[in-house]
Amino acid sequence: MTAAAPLPSRVAMVSLHTSPLAVPGTGDAGGLNVYVAETAARLAARGVHVDVFTRATEGEGMQQLAPGAHVHHLPAGPAGLDKGQLPGHVAQFADAMVGHARAAGGYDVVHSHYWLSGVAGLGLVRATGGALVHTMHTMARVKNAALAPGERPEPPVREAGEEQIVREAAALVANTADEARSLVDLYGADPGRVHVVHPGVALEIFHPDAAAGTRDEAQARAREAVGLPRDAVVLLFVGRIQPLKAPDVLVRAAGELVRREPSLRRRLVVAVLGGLSGSGLAAPDALQRVVVEERLEDVVRYDTSMPREELARWYRAADLLAVPSHNESFGLVAVEALACGTPVVAARVGGLPTAVGEAGVLVDGHDPADWADAIAATLARLGEPGARQDWSARAAAHARGFSWERTVDRLVAVYGGASGAPDAHGARPDPRER
Repeated sequence: MTAAAPLPSRVAMVSLHTSPLAVPGTGDAGGLNVYVAETAARLAARGVHVDVFTRATEGEGMQQLAPGAHVHHLPAGPAGLDKGQLPGHVAQFADAMVGHARAAGGYDVVHSHYWLSGVAGLGLVRATGGALVHTMHTMARVKNAALAPGERPEPPVREAGEEQIVREAAALVANTADEARSLVDLYGADPGRVHVVHPGVALEIFHPDAAAGTRDEAQARAREAVGLPRDAVVLLFVGRIQPLKAPDVLVRAAGELVRREPSLRRRLVVAVLGGLSGSGLAAPDALQRVVVEERLEDVVRYDTSMPREELARWYRAADLLAVPSHNESFGLVAVEALACGTPVVAARVGGLPTAVGEAGVLVDGHDPADWADAIAATLARLGEPGARQDWSARAAAHARGFSWERTVDRLVAVYGGASGAPDAHGARPDPRER
């Protein structure tokens, strides 16, 4: 039996462009925010001092994320900047982190998330020591190879920043083996510095609600809670409203389903949970226009992001979750839905095959007709005797393989290796050298 990796005493997490305190599905908040919040809180519960650094948008200061884990809001340009305007303010943010780190006594490990944070993190470790561990979450070269219609390519400054991080970080954490291959193949990363660590799911929140009884009984209770008819056919989308996430593909597929079976309209509900983000802000009514084109104004229901406990009820209320994204580094919403016992129909892109496994349905491409076929076939399977309960059990069992505690176990091992690993120049980071 392998001994547990020793815990670092102090860890800095860097999430420059978005705060772990933000509600996922709003602005730039999504799976990255959940990742930072969950891992920071669970590291702190093990006795690690964790400081999370994020950009101040409503004034500088500190907030407690969990006992032993605090979020520090530091300056990085004016509050109203969007993500694309932040590269010019990374140095200011890094300087603020250096000042805080020196006052606090430094960090054994700096774990940065997304390329902006990684560039700032490099500045921090150069000035105060420690080892940089970086998680990309998404990569410019991967995104540019699979752009959604209407999306702008990621800029050269991002590619240059990612190349620098790959060269200099002590360790790179990939969400999936597919992402690890992209780091090696597209960025020339040293395979010995790349570690696959799957994100987790909060199983204490996202579960099938066994106390309600069978899957049908849990679904009925959830539908009552969120205000849906018991006999509805509920297709769910959860995520930021932007071309990358492709909610329009689900809406057009739903339109195709209604054209094939007009009687479905009276029972069909397409629930879209999330807020405008990224390139979606440039055309805020784009999805509504698709709804009108498909004549589904009476079918599509919109709601904003919500607390995770309420989101779990929506997952249980749905017949299936659709994840038609053009790219996903992992696809946390897919695992959350599976953990609630809800089938997932997802695009065969990025990390979604890992997240979904054999517990869902994968669709090649983004043709709405193909998505209509996959959704119709899934609904037909769910209508077979005993299938809904069996599928629910299989989905929940798959999701139990992705716990945040397991994620943190593996991160701690990566931290331990990075703390003693030579950097790209042959030097070994020493957390005692501040």
